[in-house]
Amino acid sequence: MSSNLTPWQQLARFKTVVITVLALLAIAVHLVLWFGMHAPESLAERPLIWLLIFGGVPLVLELTWKLIRLEFGSDLLGGISIVTSVLLGEYLAGSIIVLMLSGGEALENYALRSASSVLSALARRTPTRAHRRTDQGTEEVALDEIQAGDDIVIYPHEVVPVDGIVIEGHGTMDESYLTGEPFQMTKTIGSSVLSGAINGEAVLTVNASRLAVDSRYAQIMRVMQESEQSRPQLRRLGDQLGAWYTPLALTIACLAWGISGDPVRFLAVLVIATPCPLLIAIPVSIIGSISLCARRAIVVKSPVALEQMPQCRTAIFDKTGTLTYGLPTLTEISLAPGFSREDVLKYAATLEIYSKHPLASAIIRAAQAEGLVCEQTKHVSEPPGQGLRGDIDGRRIRITHRKQLLKEAIAGSELLPPQTGGLECIVLLDDQYAATFKFRDAPRKESHGFIRHLGPRHQFRRIMILSGDREPEVRYLAEEVGISEIHAEQQPEQKLERVRQETARAKTLYLGDGINDAPAMQAATVGMSIGLNSDVTAAAADVVIMDNSLSKVDEFLHISRRMRHIALQSAGGGMLLSALGMLLAACGYLTPVQGAVAQEVIDVLAVFNALRAAWLPRILTDMEIAP
Repeated sequence: MSSNLTPWQQLARFKTVVITVLALLAIAVHLVLWFGMHAPESLAERPLIWLLIFGGVPLVLELTWKLIRLEFGSDLLGGISIVTSVLLGEYLAGSIIVLMLSGGEALENYALRSASSVLSALARRTPTRAHRRTDQGTEEVALDEIQAGDDIVIYPHEVVPVDGIVIEGHGTMDESYLTGEPFQMTKTIGSSVLSGAINGEAVLTVNASRLAVDSRYAQIMRVMQESEQSRPQLRRLGDQLGAWYTPLALTIACLAWGISGDPVRFLAVLVIATPCPLLIAIPVSIIGSISLCARRAIVVKSPVALEQMPQCRTAIFDKTGTLTYGLPTLTEISLAPGFSREDVLKYAATLEIYSKHPLASAIIRAAQAEGLVCEQTKHVSEPPGQGLRGDIDGRRIRITHRKQLLKEAIAGSELLPPQTGGLECIVLLDDQYAATFKFRDAPRKESHGFIRHLGPRHQFRRIMILSGDREPEVRYLAEEVGISEIHAEQQPEQKLERVRQETARAKTLYLGDGINDAPAMQAATVGMSIGLNSDVTAAAADVVIMDNSLSKVDEFLHISRRMRHIALQSAGGGMLLSALGMLLAACGYLTPVQGAVAQEVIDVLAVFNALRAAWLPRILTDMEIAP
């Protein structure tokens, strides 16, 4: 995946690395000239002066711009210290601060290097050309040349370029990334198709119903772009701590100067006050946690997710493939009087061997599980819209749907049970209603335990399902896993708006797996993708769970909480030691260079503590999983 950064952002990151390298070289050359070669002071300080010009000035300009916008971050002290060190001729102290600032930023950029572009992933998945059928044959044309009413040939495994209606062929399509439905959808003459769906094994001819720019997939791209552009900037942990630490340090420095009349004390206080535990220890703890996550098959694409996750109080879940396995299962057979379960299931499974219907595999698995042997089938056919039919052992078998049964007023249709949530199909034997098969997308075995422990263990106050599936099916799953709030039949733009509303009230976690979840993921405080169903979803998410398991989500919750604890401990301890050093500097017991050295010692202690974030803890998950 390509980088999600603009050219200016890429240039800024490159500049940070260059300044860090220059700082290391300049300080090293200065030390060699001064201590190793005993060069004159003017010569030994020359590398430091060049560093302050080419490295310090850009940093100070950036910090000045932040100050103008009233952004009082943790690095503001560093900028003031650089300016003060130059004015007082303390070039080594200023150079060390340049190294602190640029090194901390370069360290964090390293953690962000794997980020990728959502819109680029969407664009790569979108076909740029289509096969249009004309009187002269089939021609390949650019996507923007397709007009409503054109006949488009969709070859096997191609991505559908435009919305339309099937006019020739019979096959299946994978629409799960777009609709949230977990199954391969049967497509026959008259079936509608969505752009972005993936065609199955058969060649289909589709009559385009709208332009490519107006298609469903293009709409998702526009929603995604809007979501990406309007995503709010979250306040970083270091900046939150620096908001009170910076004024404290400036107050002590000003008092030291005012009481003593010595501006060098002002610089000495600022040098040891430079918040390197914030600038370095926090990124180190984040990188350590990212490393631990990677070893646990969790890819952290945004370090902000680790900082923000422990503060999320609303959990929003997609249904299909997230809380469920995304696999239909035959859960109930309602028989009409006079028919046996074994016969109906055996005949239905035998016929479904010849079907591409999304529920066929569920029926076949159920028959195999009960040891039912399939018979020989004759005269198999599937008239559009009427269902699958065939002759087995001298009996006429037909599998259709409720609307067709009632439309034809077939014998026994009055025995049809009321429709409930989930998917179903109707089985007819010898032109009589025989049974209704009901299917469910089974919840994951860990879903109930995971949902139940989110409140007491991770302080979530609201938990909801936001799904594109039908309400009865969503409600059934919610009751199974213990969620009371649901929002069903939601389109991607509706999901996006709902997540925005919830995020405005409290920090949110959104967990999903399909393209239709990508805009909502970007709008949430933390967007998380489970599994590797879509490169678009993986690009949109802040965190990608490689293993298709909710236990890995729980591991991330524990790792992020532990990271925040270690980061606060490292930064807080470092700032307390710095505060002690500030008092010594204010009293004249530390020079600026001594303060810089003392600050480096404090940094080492803070970093060593921060490295604990990479260690494997004793407990990584505490959810109960049903047997």
